[in-house]
Amino acid sequence: MLMTDMISAPWEASLTQAEHSLIFYFLALTGSALLFGLARTWLTRGEVGARYRTAVVARSGIMIVATLSYVFMVLAFTSGYDHVGSLWVPNSEAIMTIAPRYVEWSIAVPLLSIELLSVATLSGVSARRTRLAAVAGAFLMIFTGFLGAVVIGDGRSVGSLIIWGAISTVFWIITAVILIRAIRHSLPQLTPEAAALLKTATIFLMSGWAVYPLAYLIQILFAGGLWTTSIHIILCTADIVVKLGFCGLIHRIAKLRTAEDVRAGVDIHTEAIWISSVKQSDAGIPTVVYLPEGETIHQRRPKPSDSNATASSSARQWTDDFPPTDL
Repeated sequence: MLMTDMISAPWEASLTQAEHSLIFYFLALTGSALLFGLARTWLTRGEVGARYRTAVVARSGIMIVATLSYVFMVLAFTSGYDHVGSLWVPNSEAIMTIAPRYVEWSIAVPLLSIELLSVATLSGVSARRTRLAAVAGAFLMIFTGFLGAVVIGDGRSVGSLIIWGAISTVFWIITAVILIRAIRHSLPQLTPEAAALLKTATIFLMSGWAVYPLAYLIQILFAGGLWTTSIHIILCTADIVVKLGFCGLIHRIAKLRTAEDVRAGVDIHTEAIWISSVKQSDAGIPTVVYLPEGETIHQRRPKPSDSNATASSSARQWTDDFPPTDL
């Protein structure tokens, strides 16, 4: 295959009934899963402290944009293919089954970077600079891939796909290095449990991002309805795993670190924090919920007997100043 060769774009392939049904199934399944993720994000938004609220905002943005994207793609898929004989033949709208993914990724991937950094230990100027660099790298990674896969050469130029794919890979490496350095800096400052979860979440995200180039390579190397179906299945599966799995891990880290801050007396939370049915901290203000070193749960004190209760000095003074009168 030469750089000057022209190939068929994925949205130009005719589909069999089975391929058409599979693509619709995975598009609808992924959209429904993301809608569930959006609902869960909204319902659990109060489980983390203000210090990690950025993770909740980023997660909400990811779920909203991704859900809307899949709704649009399902609608585009139903109108983008015409049933001719035994095949589903693409029309001019079929490109909208692929292109919206890049629009969604242009927002979601930078937000994934922000979400990971929000539970790291960077702060102040260092946090802002790292976040800006990661967001810029993540956006350029997606945008340059979009230029090669859809825009330049209409997704049919082998040369454009390879060149812009290579440029996108450079930005992928830059973004990954920025995030990994920030996480490696944070790990020694975290508790063993939080550090282990953060390390797992980072590996999870990096592994998920490695799947997407596979679909990009399929567009270069193969053509036809079977491979178009494979691209959709790979991308839908990756979106479910990364957006729900990774975001779930980050939420758990944010809850755990919130509980640790409350126990240390440096933050407050309006309710007790539980993770997997294990109580991590009580609710209250720092002076109330502060625990001695080595303790994780308050020992409840017995309620004093009402028969032994005595009035406070202020109450006795009020009684002396305003004696009761008979009515």
